[in-house]
Amino acid sequence: MMTLPVMPASADVLPLLPELVLVGGAFALLMLDLFVSDRHRIVTHLLSLIVLVVVLGMLLTGTGHGGDAPIMVFNGMFVRDTAADVMKLAIVSLSLITLIYGWSYWRERNLYKGEVPVLILFATAGMMMLVSAGNLVMVYLGLELLALSSYALVAVDRDNGRATEAAMKYIVLGSLASGLLLYGMSLIYGATGTLDLQGIHAAVEGSTERTLLLTGTVFMIAGVAFKLGAAPFHMWLPDVYQGSTAPIALFISSAPKLAAFGMAWRLLDNGMGPLEDHWRWLLVGLAVVSLVVGNLMALMQSNLKRMLAYSTVSHIGFLLMGLSGGDGAGYSAALFYAISYALMSAAAFGVIIALSRQGVEVETLDDLRGLNLRSPWMAGLMLCVMASLAGIPPFLGFWTKLTVLSVAINGGLLWFAILGVICAVIGAFYYLRVIKVMYFDEPTGPTLFRNGDRLFGVVLSVNAFGLLILGLAWNPIMFWCRQAFGG
Repeated sequence: MMTLPVMPASADVLPLLPELVLVGGAFALLMLDLFVSDRHRIVTHLLSLIVLVVVLGMLLTGTGHGGDAPIMVFNGMFVRDTAADVMKLAIVSLSLITLIYGWSYWRERNLYKGEVPVLILFATAGMMMLVSAGNLVMVYLGLELLALSSYALVAVDRDNGRATEAAMKYIVLGSLASGLLLYGMSLIYGATGTLDLQGIHAAVEGSTERTLLLTGTVFMIAGVAFKLGAAPFHMWLPDVYQGSTAPIALFISSAPKLAAFGMAWRLLDNGMGPLEDHWRWLLVGLAVVSLVVGNLMALMQSNLKRMLAYSTVSHIGFLLMGLSGGDGAGYSAALFYAISYALMSAAAFGVIIALSRQGVEVETLDDLRGLNLRSPWMAGLMLCVMASLAGIPPFLGFWTKLTVLSVAINGGLLWFAILGVICAVIGAFYYLRVIKVMYFDEPTGPTLFRNGDRLFGVVLSVNAFGLLILGLAWNPIMFWCRQAFGG
């Protein structure tokens, strides 16, 4: 556990510049929306894209960081290091993709209100604070900012009973998970007498309150497992994916998974590191259940969104396989998996958005029958996505699975790796079924919608075909992830 230098009070604000710009932009858009009519809503949308691009540029240029050395501000509550910047870059990029993919979808259905981009910006700010948290208070602040924004986004289609039901389930179960996490934090505070993660790490090493610490750790892991969507805390995923609009399902399936990984790493490694021998096996257990439950349930789905939801559970199992490694190699593999899966999930929902139109939602496997005959380009995009999710070489998904399986083998858990391979084979079945339906079944249903949004088409094509290109050149991404954890 490395001690990080604390910045002087006068420089406290500098490392938070990306977050301050993002939050400031969100508040400015919130005020601007009062004076913008529905007909000119594109102004709000373009400004939200500009805010995200500016924040992305600040992260890429290291604005407010000033070097590779990690720093802490506000008495250690906020950490700015390479790992946080890597995760923030991915999170902001995925938020940007969500707004690009969602514009035509929301406008056509008259769902694009001013609160949509504002809520996405606030959720993004919450995720950025979450991955930079150096204190339990900051963890909970970032988590709740993300959660409250997400609840509202799921219910954005107010006249849709299914969306309202999904939002209510999400709120109830999310509140329960937040309570579990908060209770675990209170136990840790009671045992260590501090909320600072570095202080907790130091106190745990010499503490005799093992029962209290382990109980608190169990409750915190339960809260983290819910946010990740790991089984058996996955009950909200299928209903939320199916009930929310496709762009919001895209958002929830991608960026928050990276934030939840960052939260898990901060809490477990930075805070509860001395108890690694105990929490490692909790993560292994969650990974095993997620792999088995996610894949078996996905086999039985005919609804695309529900299939992708249960497949998310199985992918979280692989992510936890890397995280349970408990060292730099394991964390790097898990981060590589989280970033790659987020890109794959974004592309999958992007194709669904592109093929949908008002009154005709692409939600079931039957909607994709004969897609190759109706739109070879879209079929090719979906082929890349499904092949990568299935882990077929040389697509990106193959290398992500290989890296986390290597972590399990190197950690002496050969049986764990074998289970992962078996579950990957099972998962390949329902992904290949989508490809079979597109290329070998006769077309059914109405003529496909042709989305006229050129920016959307270009970004989606880069996103989907990029899974093949990145599969052929994945080493730079893995190197980037290793650098995040000092590898």
